[in-house]
This record gives sequence, C-alpha cells and structure tokens, in this order.
Amino acid sequence: MALTREQMAQRVAKELKDGYYVNLGIGIPTLVANYIPEGMSVMFQSENGLLGMGQFPTEDEVDADMINAGKQTVTAIPGASIFSSSDSFDMIRGGHVDLTVLGAFEVDVNGNIASWMIPGKLVKGMGGAMDLVAGADNIIVTMTHASKHGESKLLPQCSLPLTGAGCIKKVLTDLAYLEIADGKFHLKERAPGVSVEEIIEKTAGELVVPDVVPEMTFSA
Repeated sequence: MALTREQMAQRVAKELKDGYYVNLGIGIPTLVANYIPEGMSVMFQSENGLLGMGQFPTEDEVDADMINAGKQTVTAIPGASIFSSSDSFDMIRGGHVDLTVLGAFEVDVNGNIASWMIPGKLVKGMGGAMDLVAGADNIIVTMTHASKHGESKLLPQCSLPLTGAGCIKKVLTDLAYLEIADGKFHLKERAPGVSVEEIIEKTAGELVVPDVVPEMTFSA
C-alpha cells in the first residue's frame, strides 16, 4: 500500500539529526515539521526569511503575517529569528543548511532534478529551489513514484527543464526509499505492503535491487 503524505513526512523525519538546520520545500516537505523526534532540536529555515519554524498553527494561533515560502501560515519556536530573504539566501548559498527536503516532477539516474515547470502550464517560477540544490549536499526529494497516469517519475533522463544537475542522491516516493549512485537507482526500503515487483514496474531508470528489501516501519 502506498505511503500517505503524512507517512512520507514521518520517514523523512528519521533523517533529521539533533542541531540540524533544515529547509523544507512546498508540499509534502512542509509536513516534516510535524514529526520531529522527541527530545531533538531542529531549526527549520524558510527562504523568505524565517529560521525556527514550528508546527502549523491551530485556528487560534494563526498569524497571517507569519508564513513560510509557500505562503502557508506557520508558527515560530522559542529562539526563532526573522530576517530578510537576501540573508536567508546567503545562508542557503553559503552551504549552512544541513538538510534540504524538496518536491519534484522528475528525478533521473544521474541525480538531475526537474521541479519547477511543465511546458504549457502556468507556473510561479523557480523560487528558491535552484539555490537550494546548488548550495546543499544533503537533499531528499519527496514525490509520488509515478504520475496519475501511471508514468514513472524516476527516469533514465529527465524530460522537463532541470532545476539542478547531478545534485540528488536520495529519493523518497510513496512506494520506496532509493539512493542514486553510479548512474543507477538503488532500492533501499519499500513501503509496507508494496512489492518489489511493483517498484520495478514503475521505475523507468535502471534500478539495483538487493536480495532483501526491508519494509519501512512507522509508530502507531
């Protein structure tokens, strides 16, 4: 059974480490802030100029001026800092973000990512994604394994305009967790109840499958 958006966020949260500075992209990545392991201190950074994002607000906590880069209302944790977007991009471009979590339309076996436009469709622009993939070494892409039409998003070569080249090493889909190395996808984990055969069928790029592929586990 494919992972829910919340389960994908929970799996990404397992990659967090105490003291990390983390940038969360729009969509599924924003949910990661709700699953910080207990006792861990993590500072979430937004390219619009907020360091120290907390969970999404309850109805009585909503402050219309406190938003993330996706224009969603957020909260700030004790010790948070608000500054200009230019300072925020200095932090990103300077390599001071420990983990970046991004959505994508496509990823290929060479670690290329296409995440910002589909020709013929109205888009808002690149945003901070190009800077994030250029300035970060530790990036996790979260996306569905295939399109709603069943077409694979894990490809031999991206067909859409690139956000960055050779920068992606880890991909979490609704079916599997994979790593990219040596021009191949390497299957590391599968979603509970999802067969290796389904993952193979829906992966267009070359896929390396070990003899044993463990299932992801989630707390109740």
